[in-house]
Amino acid sequence: MTIQAGDKIPSVKLMRMGTSGPEPVTTDELFAGKRVALFAVPGAFTPTCSAKHLPSFLAHADELKAKGIDAIVCVSVNDVFVMGAWGKDQNVGDTVMMVADGDGALTKALGLELDLSGKGLGLRSQRFSMVVEDGVVKSLNLDPGGAYEKSSAEAMLAQL
Repeated sequence: MTIQAGDKIPSVKLMRMGTSGPEPVTTDELFAGKRVALFAVPGAFTPTCSAKHLPSFLAHADELKAKGIDAIVCVSVNDVFVMGAWGKDQNVGDTVMMVADGDGALTKALGLELDLSGKGLGLRSQRFSMVVEDGVVKSLNLDPGGAYEKSSAEAMLAQL
């Protein structure tokens, strides 16, 4: 079942690239006591994700923070090294936390998986964004397959 507004984010261990290399981070750590703009992409380095989705959150980070967002988190079913490299390639710095859902545990727990096996990409995440307050989903913006409008930073800003 797909997560909905009002639901608590499941407790899952993810990975991020730290200053000394890969380090675990739990969803509890990411969301406890914070208002977070979370967005998920089908794949790092893929065309729409690199040209539009991640750049939209970079471009509007200050506006999101001005509207009460404490952190911006990008998640993808990729390994931590790919997410780290993509963050460097996109020059995210400390603006967006790049988080790897390497085995799709969070994506599956949210009910937002996307099977792209026929296209050689395997299990991925659907394209979505959500505002999470202290671990509870306040809004969920889900794009239908192949689309990119509802999950953009611009769409999220219009809702805040």
